[in-house]
Amino acid sequence: MAENIPVEINLHQQSAYITLKYSDKSFDLAAEYLRVYSPSAEVMGHAPGQEKLQVGKENVSIQNIVPVGNYAIQIIYDDGHDTGIYSWDYLYELSSTYAERWNNYLKKLKEAGYERVKQ
Repeated sequence: MAENIPVEINLHQQSAYITLKYSDKSFDLAAEYLRVYSPSAEVMGHAPGQEKLQVGKENVSIQNIVPVGNYAIQIIYDDGHDTGIYSWDYLYELSSTYAERWNNYLKKLKEAGYERVKQ
């Protein structure tokens, strides 16, 4: 059972981020960050080590957030991606490890020779 369930989720469509509020803290997560760490097979692969580096997601936006039972949300992105189911535990993990994961993503982009272009 999930221990870290947000008490509130706010979508900021124009700014392309969501705010996850917990009883003792809150986190702002950009659409790009959530998109490149989508728990979908398209991004994560089907086994460890099969992750696919997501490029060109600098300007992705969130169109909608859909509840999935009492355990998760589905995020619908404007690039057509809609297959990731973000469990409460995974969202909290993404929130609490943001700096490390974001820096790792930027490092992988650089190693791949990709330069982010934010509009």
